[in-house]
This record gives sequence, structure tokens and C-alpha cells, in this order.
Amino acid sequence: MSDEINEIKETAAFLAPAIAGRAGTAIILGSGLGNLASDIRVEKEWQYKDIPHFPVSTVEGHEGKLIFGRLGDKYVIAMKGRFHYYEGYSMKQVTFPVRVFGALGVRTLYVSNAAGGTNSDYDAGDLMVITDHINFLPEHPLRGRNLEPGPRFPDMSCAYDRELISKADAIAADIGITLRHGVYLANSGPTYETPAEYRMYRLFGADAVGMSTVPEVIVARHQGMRVFGISVITNVPAKSAAKLTTHTEVEDVANRAEKRLCTLFYRMINE
Repeated sequence: MSDEINEIKETAAFLAPAIAGRAGTAIILGSGLGNLASDIRVEKEWQYKDIPHFPVSTVEGHEGKLIFGRLGDKYVIAMKGRFHYYEGYSMKQVTFPVRVFGALGVRTLYVSNAAGGTNSDYDAGDLMVITDHINFLPEHPLRGRNLEPGPRFPDMSCAYDRELISKADAIAADIGITLRHGVYLANSGPTYETPAEYRMYRLFGADAVGMSTVPEVIVARHQGMRVFGISVITNVPAKSAAKLTTHTEVEDVANRAEKRLCTLFYRMINE
């Protein structure tokens, strides 16, 4: 048995006594979802540094805590802070929590992120449901030995669950939230994109670009999970001379979208 499989099993065994097979849903609380954690009736929480084999988030604004509890009527596992390739982690480390979630019985993964808009029809603060993605990262999370029972060559033609997307649209219409639909492109970062790169990514077919999410989605799909993802559009350089140049500015825009995004996720998970 490989070291990777052993580590996944050891971490799952560490968390399992508190979770006891009750959580079928996991949430990666990326940008725009931080306050959703306050709606969770916490039964148990762990600092990442205290969980065997877990990486530790080094990004400002990412708290680095795993939460288990009830969101409304549903049990969930929630990550407050994710891991990125640009932090120096391998893709195996970036996606390690999703592997552990699969071992704990999670069948649905919700993810959010902050992204720059390459589509000039978008505005800063828009919410974009991810309907597809482009993987522009230099390392693939499934490279190396295949972890069965996942297939060696997983189908990614429907990476983002269409039924969940339809549910999001229905809820958004009910509560008066406008949702965009688009393609998310992930690159390595940590620099923000140049104007030429924005134009190039748009030519590739991307509506938004960021530095996360795609590795977790690939590994979730490899394990047969359903996935729903959404991006908070933090800036649209083609429409404005004002450029977001700091992480703080990106967080500020994402925080302004937080109430809408948290309401949407809460209702999706409970309905």
C-alpha cells in the first residue's frame, strides 16, 4: 500500500469518530463564503495543523480550520481556507482534503473562489456558476499512480453537476439573485494576470480566471462526487481602467458578494 493511501486512511480515521459517517456534503469556503461558517452549528472543529498529514494554509484571510456540524438540517464538513499550488504545495497536497472527504463518505462537493473576469459582459461583484473549466496548471492532480476505484482516465465532460446548476438557477430566481454561467480557467499564480494574458484567456474560451478550484474538482470527480462551483468576479479589466492590484482589494469585492452567495449555498444544501 502506498504512502499516499496510508496517509488518507490515517487522516480519515482521525476524523471519523466525530463525523461517524454523517456528512455527505463538503464545502470549501473560498472567497465570498467565509461567513457561511457562522451558520454552521459546530459539533467539532480542528486546526489544520492538528490534523495528521494536512497541509497548513499560508494565505492571508484563509483561517486554516476544518469544521463539522449542521448547516440548517444537513450535516456538512467545511474547510475554512484551502491550499494552492502557488504556496509551494504539490497537487497531491492541494487535493489531499478532498481525498479524505471521499474516504469519509462525502458524495457532494461545493466550492467557491474569487476570479478575474475575462468576459466583458460581466461586472465586478457578479456571481458566476462554473459550467466548465480549463486546466492551465503545470501539474495534474491525477498524475502518478491511479488511486482505485477511481478510473485511470476519468470523464470530465460533465464535471459540474447539471442538476445542481439547475437547482441554483431556480433558487436564485426565487430570491432575486442574478447568476452568470461561464467557464473558469485555473493558472498557477501567484501573480495577477497581465492585460495580454486576460485577452489570451478570453480567446481560449474562459469567462473568468483564478488560481484554485480545478484540482479539487478533478479529484472529486475522480471519486465520483457531484460538484457545484461558483466564482465571485472581483474585477473585469477590459471594462475599467481601475485595476485590482492587491489581495485585500480582491477580498473586499468578494466580501460584498458574500450575503448573496451564502444564502444561495445554504438553500441549495438544505433543499
